[in-house]
Amino acid sequence: MIVPDGTAVIGDELAVSGDERKETYQEIRDNSARQAALFESLGVKRGDSVGLLATNKIGTLHAFFGVLMVGATVVPMNYRARGSELSHLVSDSGISLMITEDRYVDSIVDAGITRDRILTLEEAKSRAAHLEPKAESAEVEDSDVAIMLYTSGTTSLPKGVLLTHGGFTQYVMSQGEAADGDFHGRVALAAPLYHIAGLSALNVSLFSGRETYLFDFEAGKWLETVQNRKVTHAFLVPSMVSLVLRHPDFDQFDLSSLEMVTYGAAPMPPAVREAMLERFPKSISFSSAYGQTETNSTVTVLGADDHRLEGTPEEIALKRNRLTSVGKPLPDVEIRVIDEEGNVASPGVAGEVYLRTGRAMTGYRGKGGGARVILDTEGWVHTGDLGYLDEDGYLFLTGRASDLIIRGGENISPNEIEEVLERHNDVEEAVAFPVVDDHWGERVEAAVRLVQGATVTEDDLIEMCKASLSGAKRPDRIHVVEDFPRTATGKVLRRRLSAEFAPPQVADVAG
Repeated sequence: MIVPDGTAVIGDELAVSGDERKETYQEIRDNSARQAALFESLGVKRGDSVGLLATNKIGTLHAFFGVLMVGATVVPMNYRARGSELSHLVSDSGISLMITEDRYVDSIVDAGITRDRILTLEEAKSRAAHLEPKAESAEVEDSDVAIMLYTSGTTSLPKGVLLTHGGFTQYVMSQGEAADGDFHGRVALAAPLYHIAGLSALNVSLFSGRETYLFDFEAGKWLETVQNRKVTHAFLVPSMVSLVLRHPDFDQFDLSSLEMVTYGAAPMPPAVREAMLERFPKSISFSSAYGQTETNSTVTVLGADDHRLEGTPEEIALKRNRLTSVGKPLPDVEIRVIDEEGNVASPGVAGEVYLRTGRAMTGYRGKGGGARVILDTEGWVHTGDLGYLDEDGYLFLTGRASDLIIRGGENISPNEIEEVLERHNDVEEAVAFPVVDDHWGERVEAAVRLVQGATVTEDDLIEMCKASLSGAKRPDRIHVVEDFPRTATGKVLRRRLSAEFAPPQVADVAG
């Protein structure tokens, strides 16, 4: 497992800044080792699970690495979870201890954890301050579970994904050179650490010896951090990109220090991508990443060259088309698309995307009932994503199998409808979704988020759909919304839209 250990080379170099604190690599190592000593004194041992429900703070890193140094499994949890969702995380994970912030203690107690099994970040810091740092990390096997990350639960209860020491380390070490004392850049990290994108970005940055600025996302704060800290690398989910671009003072900030911006974890609306490429400094390289929690983060990348719209008209047209893909597989990943008959699909033929990589999950906690992702006996991850490969090996996603709208027995991909709506210049993002219908079973509706100053009407958009979509695929209604219900990483909660715009239930008064 990656625990910051470049202290012999870069011990005195700045590792992390956040919550008005900063620590060197040596300090991160020592403070994490003190936390490990504290956890051992509390009876935490190899094979135990420890919950971590906290925001992007340096103390959160101490707890994360401290748990791993003991040989236990760390279980990062969504700090926005409340009520039944938090109760599910607490009961399903089987944690022996919860580490959190003061503000979440009452909610955690209400979720079923007694106060004596809860340790706040400040309590952990205070109690560990006078302990001798644990000298060595516990001996673990590559196959031991290091991290249990819960899925976002967009259509069902979150599932605990089991990620091993070997799998997570394999991904981190493949993404950059180990720290060597040279300057390798500064990273702005605002993605939450309970998501695989944020967690992997953090560990890649520390492994590479970069300076990491850790904070919870807010568009203005992100812009200020990039400008004032001369940030060179950043990861954003598409909804964050949109919020940054919509900040009223975006054009006043100096973002010229940025060398690489990576985006991913959710689909990128074409209008947002176009604005990003147009308005960010032209010196910045962009890349997009596609992956799943179940595959230990990224499996395909659309690289910087694919984002540079240069060359002949034909080459530019090809690149514009490829911008709608999620790129090509990383060297340790195999991809195949399986058609409706269960055969490997030819290029251009859509089906379910299967992935195979040595760093895939070992499975879900328990039986993982109702999980959308399956790991078969040959090591293939059945992603539940629909898509196709082109002749050059670029992967194009067309939606999720679970998102299909079934109208009168016909399977309809929301993606096809969304692409039509997003062709309109006034539409920044569109989401199609099913609504229960007594006659058809499900009917098609859509919601759109418009650009500032848009004048298009719902009727205009319906007429546009009539010109491009068959009758079964045309939305019966289109709703204009300020934004969509989302997970913390920007994935739209499509089923919440279905519930929000469902027809009112009429009481049965017959008889």
